[in-house]
Amino acid sequence: MAHLFNRLASRELARMQVARYGHKADHWAVVRRKKTHMGRALKHFDEFYGNVYGKSWENIKTALLAEEHKYMAVVNSFSDMDRIKSELESQGAMNLRTIYETYKEHIDENPTMYKKRKKAKQGRSRMESVISDAEISMVQSNYPTDYASPTSLSTDDDEERGITPEDQPLQPVKMKPIESDLNEVALDENRIVHPNANLSGLYEFVPATKLKGMEDWILESQHYGYYKEGSEFSVNIEKEVVLTFPEYLNIYTFEEDNDSRFPSPKKGSTGVLDYYLLDGASVLPVLALDLQSSDVVLDMCAAPGGKTLSILQTLMPHMMVANDVQKSRVQRIRKVIDEYTAGIGQWENRLFVTERDARFINDKDMFNKILVDVPCTTDRHVLHSEENNIFKPQRVRERLKIPELQAAILTNALKIISVGGTVVYSTCSLSPIQNDGVVGMALKKAWEETNSVMIVKDMREALDPLRCLYRFGNFGLKYGHIAIPTLSNNWGPMYFCKIIRTR
Repeated sequence: MAHLFNRLASRELARMQVARYGHKADHWAVVRRKKTHMGRALKHFDEFYGNVYGKSWENIKTALLAEEHKYMAVVNSFSDMDRIKSELESQGAMNLRTIYETYKEHIDENPTMYKKRKKAKQGRSRMESVISDAEISMVQSNYPTDYASPTSLSTDDDEERGITPEDQPLQPVKMKPIESDLNEVALDENRIVHPNANLSGLYEFVPATKLKGMEDWILESQHYGYYKEGSEFSVNIEKEVVLTFPEYLNIYTFEEDNDSRFPSPKKGSTGVLDYYLLDGASVLPVLALDLQSSDVVLDMCAAPGGKTLSILQTLMPHMMVANDVQKSRVQRIRKVIDEYTAGIGQWENRLFVTERDARFINDKDMFNKILVDVPCTTDRHVLHSEENNIFKPQRVRERLKIPELQAAILTNALKIISVGGTVVYSTCSLSPIQNDGVVGMALKKAWEETNSVMIVKDMREALDPLRCLYRFGNFGLKYGHIAIPTLSNNWGPMYFCKIIRTR
């Protein structure tokens, strides 16, 4: 009997301990202790991008964390195009091509006034009357009136300080050894790595904090030693002055500060959906391709299929190949194509969906346009979703190797593109390592392995008319351009770089 009593007493004591210290999953004590993958991502970005983007990071972060994400509508050329355009315009949306052409006309007519206006830093103009108001006489800077750039970072609008790229070209800088301060690296002059600087400094951009990996502690910066191979390498850069909008590519957007949402698309008379909604910055790499009739196009990492579909809407490609590496991702591409082009036109012999590792596609000289929208840290997505988050501890090693994967994919694209062809590299990351760092490494490796000659296109002038919609942050970038998220137009980030093979 005493034995039974002792057992009952022990159970009661255990129950009391659970009642006292055991909390439900939603109890404040549990929530406080819980570390989310989204929280890890934000902490990493605060440490990393706080140094890279300086004072601008807080505004960028606020936009990234906002629940409302802004989209554009790509009209489906295989549906009732005129009806769709009329309906979108009745909702107050505007055609991106019309916006671009209107602003470009004003810039071309008043180039001196436009530059003076940028120097005056008189803030952004709202484009609510860009179509109807014929009295718009100049384009203002896209920066808010209270914007102050990081003390030692270059921006696309250096002209506002009377400095032009010709007056003060980017110069190599001496990077601080990471050992000098493992946790708080001071922001140096021209902090972002430049192509003719020693790329071994790339690893300094990653916060030098220890991350818990599979079985051991990992110093994240060690994994970027890969870029030590990319010592000094230079490439010719040429200006591009205009962004070409294909005739049948109709993209609609709402003006700045207008967060109206497009209704879900419906099916038209041809049985396909009216328009496709995608991030407003995602159209930029497609436009950078400068699609022409008879182009043979490869979308190397095409899932979920939005950019592939946008390319098809131009009606330009003679042949289009949409590729991805996993069966599930390939199925997503097929689903989008079926919803928007099923049974329309003669695509049976011109459109192909393939499942291949982009690093090993060997169809040399077949394509004259290649879009390389690589896997990346998906900066916006990882702050809003726990599912399959790249910042979960089990994926640390995978995340650290992302730039190496990106460089391998881009290098292969540069090797197989035909002479005279165009490669556009893009990511939805703010990371200078995944962006300019990868481009620099890939250009060097492609030259070493094939002796081919590449030209990088400086698209700043071509993008000027879109500053009413996008904030293009340079921040020391040498090769590409990046659209930065803002609360006024909450899309992006989107980095893209246009490369042409000349030999």
